[in-house]
Amino acid sequence: MPLLISLTLVLSACSATTSPAASASASATVRSIPPRVATDSQSSTDAQSATTYAIKVYFSHQPQSNDHFNAVFPVNRLSPTGSVGTSAIQQLIVGPTAAESAQGYFSEMKNHLVGPSTCTSSTTRPDFTLRLNIKGSTYERGTATLKLCHLFASSGIGTDARASAEMNATLKQFADIKKVVILTKDAHCFGDESGADMCLR
Repeated sequence: MPLLISLTLVLSACSATTSPAASASASATVRSIPPRVATDSQSSTDAQSATTYAIKVYFSHQPQSNDHFNAVFPVNRLSPTGSVGTSAIQQLIVGPTAAESAQGYFSEMKNHLVGPSTCTSSTTRPDFTLRLNIKGSTYERGTATLKLCHLFASSGIGTDARASAEMNATLKQFADIKKVVILTKDAHCFGDESGADMCLR
């Protein structure tokens, strides 16, 4: 019996040091990113079993991203459900922690989404919608369409480019997302100054 108790304590200590987030409950199980982005129907099961998934969120960083708009850098997060794509974008909008901000990380998505949500769901008014294997409204395998539900108050092409890089990198970490289409709240292509909605062609 003493040997069993000792082994249990050692295993518990190892588990605590490898968890990517101190806020995860002691009973939670941390899993690596699933090979496919789970559907909403899978999330309730994950919540009930207290399983979390290790994901990354890609932020801009000063000074690198000031001139190189596509330069984004990953930080570790946990998704409370198997809907890891949705969770990753939600955490991109929440932005970096105070400690991460002090290190130079920043999120254009946090800084420039303004106004009320124009989207509705059964219980909330979400910040965005995410549809898999869809380009706009057309089926396209491997393409994710991310539609913003708030006005993106851009301060210029650099802001647009950094925000686009953050969203693209955050979603493309998942194996079944090869391409990302980003739409404004009015369903036009994000950052498309031509007005021709080239991302939908």
